[in-house]
Amino acid sequence: MAAELVSLAEVGRDDLVVEIGSGEGIITAELARAAGYVVAMEVDRRLVQRLRQRFGPDSAVLVVEGDALRQALPGLSYRVVSNVPFDATTRLLRRLLDPASRLERAALIVQWEVARKRVRERPSTLLGVSWAPWWDMRLVRRLPSAAFRPSPSVDAGVLLVKRRHEPLLSVADAGGFRLLLAEGFAHGPRRLLSGRESRRLGLSPRAGARDLAPEDWVTIFRFLRSRGRA
Repeated sequence: MAAELVSLAEVGRDDLVVEIGSGEGIITAELARAAGYVVAMEVDRRLVQRLRQRFGPDSAVLVVEGDALRQALPGLSYRVVSNVPFDATTRLLRRLLDPASRLERAALIVQWEVARKRVRERPSTLLGVSWAPWWDMRLVRRLPSAAFRPSPSVDAGVLLVKRRHEPLLSVADAGGFRLLLAEGFAHGPRRLLSGRESRRLGLSPRAGARDLAPEDWVTIFRFLRSRGRA
């Protein structure tokens, strides 16, 4: 599984890779063989000591002790390969998938239902739509809970995240797009568009916020911006 994650992330000798929650170092060892430089983040001090004994100062691995939610992320282009702690998945994704981040690609093991939710277009979610203009997500496969030690109470999924080569919006549009989504999901698209405008854009005037795909929201944003209303 570790080798598959490294392959999905297309890790090469020129790549900087961040691993979040390195644990016993199973994925770390695969990364050390493939990547140019690895930042292995681990919050458990006991595991940190083991990792530092296993990956000495002459290896390509830098072991960082601390909470990944509070650690600085690289200012250079990087990739992420990680068995993400289930209780921190959404908070970590918020950090990693900021449109202004330097993340290029990520192969992640996350809770199964979270993985399904993140790749679903309809019914859409506010978070999913807010990431879609800059990121493409694909659910690779399901992993049974029995594949882990200790076994969690739920299955997991392999989630592949790739930065879009041609983003649907610029990074400068991110703030305005999020404000639009907050308004639209709170009060419905009809708060933003008249029925005539919806039909002009090829949208149903009766559609709710969760009925619209990310591309529909981008279309609405561009239209309202062209009218000075975004």
